[in-house]
Amino acid sequence: MFKPLSFSIGMRYTAAKRRNHFISFISLMSMLGLMLGVALLIIVLSVMNGFDRELQTRILGMVPHATIQGQSTIDDWQRIDRQATRDPDVIAAAPYIQGQGMMTGRGNVHGILLNGILPDQERDVSIIDKHMVQGSLDDLKSGEFGIIIGRLLAASLRVQVGDKVTVVMPEASITPAGVLPRLKRFTVKGIFKVGAELDANYTLIHMDDAAKLMRTNGKAQGVRLLVKDLFKAPSVAERVARGLGGRYYVSDWTRTHGNLFQAIRMEKTMIGLLLMFIVAVAAFNVVSTLVMVVTDKTADIAILRTMGATPGRIMRIFIVQGAIIGVIGVLVGTLLGILGAENVSAVISWLEHVTGHQFLSPDVYFISYLPSELQWEDVFIISGAGLAMALLATIYPAWRASRVDPAEALRYE
Repeated sequence: MFKPLSFSIGMRYTAAKRRNHFISFISLMSMLGLMLGVALLIIVLSVMNGFDRELQTRILGMVPHATIQGQSTIDDWQRIDRQATRDPDVIAAAPYIQGQGMMTGRGNVHGILLNGILPDQERDVSIIDKHMVQGSLDDLKSGEFGIIIGRLLAASLRVQVGDKVTVVMPEASITPAGVLPRLKRFTVKGIFKVGAELDANYTLIHMDDAAKLMRTNGKAQGVRLLVKDLFKAPSVAERVARGLGGRYYVSDWTRTHGNLFQAIRMEKTMIGLLLMFIVAVAAFNVVSTLVMVVTDKTADIAILRTMGATPGRIMRIFIVQGAIIGVIGVLVGTLLGILGAENVSAVISWLEHVTGHQFLSPDVYFISYLPSELQWEDVFIISGAGLAMALLATIYPAWRASRVDPAEALRYE
């Protein structure tokens, strides 16, 4: 079968056992460097994509995308609800009452974020109903003072469904016995687990019970919005508020969790650039490999030139040899990176089980496990960049080979 001469000789040079084993070793190291660099870059960026996804689906699935609040409380939250859901960018809306306090149970104390909700509407704007470990939102009945808490909070207080806990509000009440903190006994009706920091401090009660506890006279503090596009949440909330008339205050997830989101995006960019330098170093090791090969094959190059090979053909021979090193390294690295990205979460979970140590503690991090999401766009960009750098690295050694003078090279042969 016909093969181009440059390709055939370049393949033979790559596969042949050289007299100088050090050159073969350098070639192998260049190939391994490309493999490891590409694989690590794909895995790391997949993990960063996983954190980005978890931030949007888990944390932002629990906290409001946007909220509309009045100066104190809202009398006609039903009107705001109807007006908001008419907006084409709003999926659903639900009223809420929110406050901070402490919860005590079995002698333990923990700070909490107390959320008064209407169960029927809350499931439309939150993913909480899909992450219930015990109980459900329907167990929150008006007047029964039931509460749903996170798994980590339940473990911290050592309580289970059916146990009694005490909620202490930071406001004092004046009684004949003196100034006493406002507190109320609740029954644990359910436990949820979303795998984030919210498991340790997020609690839910019925909005009627929250109104009594926080003395809002049955009124809501605000309306929570679920929007179609997270990045449009600020503008959507402002547009809805303007359409209501009167004076309302808006907030959105970029004010409460925006810093974390931007930090993940920035870290992904910086880590990607740093790891790309590793790929670049491995790619440009091809330069030293081919320079040594050119030195080793000087006599062969001279003979080819005397037989009529043009400088361009000589140059293509060594470009082919460097390209083979680059293609094999990038393709194998891409395959390893894809396999690693698909299984890194399971591997880390296995290591945590074997060592008994949790690498991502939910007390410190928003996510308690290592997520991963492979995006083919990243794979194509990384593979293309690695291959391009490897091919670029072959140009100078190939040019040097094409400039070999046959008479000078064969003088002492």
